[in-house]
Amino acid sequence: MNNKVLILIIGLIGAVLAFSGCVSNSEAQGTGDNSWKNVEESGVLKVGLCAAWPPFESRNEKTGEIEGFDVDLANALGEELGIEVEIVDAEWQALLGGLSKGDYDTLITCMSKKEASVENVEMSDVYYELNDVIVVRNDNNEINNVSDLSGKIVGVQLGSGSEQAVDALSGLKEIKRYNYNPEAMIDLQNNRSDAVVVGYTYVLSEISKYPDLKVLDTPIASAEIVMVQKEGAKELTVKLNEALSKIKENGKYDEIQDKWLSLE
Repeated sequence: MNNKVLILIIGLIGAVLAFSGCVSNSEAQGTGDNSWKNVEESGVLKVGLCAAWPPFESRNEKTGEIEGFDVDLANALGEELGIEVEIVDAEWQALLGGLSKGDYDTLITCMSKKEASVENVEMSDVYYELNDVIVVRNDNNEINNVSDLSGKIVGVQLGSGSEQAVDALSGLKEIKRYNYNPEAMIDLQNNRSDAVVVGYTYVLSEISKYPDLKVLDTPIASAEIVMVQKEGAKELTVKLNEALSKIKENGKYDEIQDKWLSLE
């Protein structure tokens, strides 16, 4: 009798363990990372960006095509991975939400680690270091460095790394926030602010449009620019990092950088 009970108990334990194993395997399969597999099978990498940030991405005034450093970088990565690249333009503030919903596979849009970290996401290796600088009017001799911003009105683009840099400053009279940098520049020209903080490469590519403005030499902050993937998309992140490493090794990255971001 005791032996039968013992055998029955052992059998029940075995059945429970087997069932638990099936559930665990099923759950593991259900939560598996298919981020790269899905892209590979579709043959298309959907890249989200905001085409309002030259020279990283903007629309060509003549052709209407989106162009810039990030566009060429995305295409070089796609070529290395053997897939097509589809560029999807969106409002800056909607990019992370769209990524979470699956509108894009990755964001390649001059987004810093700090900007991306407001959501739970996967980030690639750093692909560019971007300095934030101060822009003032040519006739302004009061502001020469970041400490001179105390008591001043400072303009900045909403949701940008520059905004985060300005938010970290103390003693400002007011922070004026704009949807896009050109709006901030126009207000600066018209004496509605004392300075604008913006990415160095952006202002160098656009400063010719504002002959009455100048860029101060000393940056106030530096941002690490990364590609951003949906939380859990680790396999896709690994593939993008591998491709980024390869185009840096073969010189393609340097070609793209010299084309769009050369400061000479």
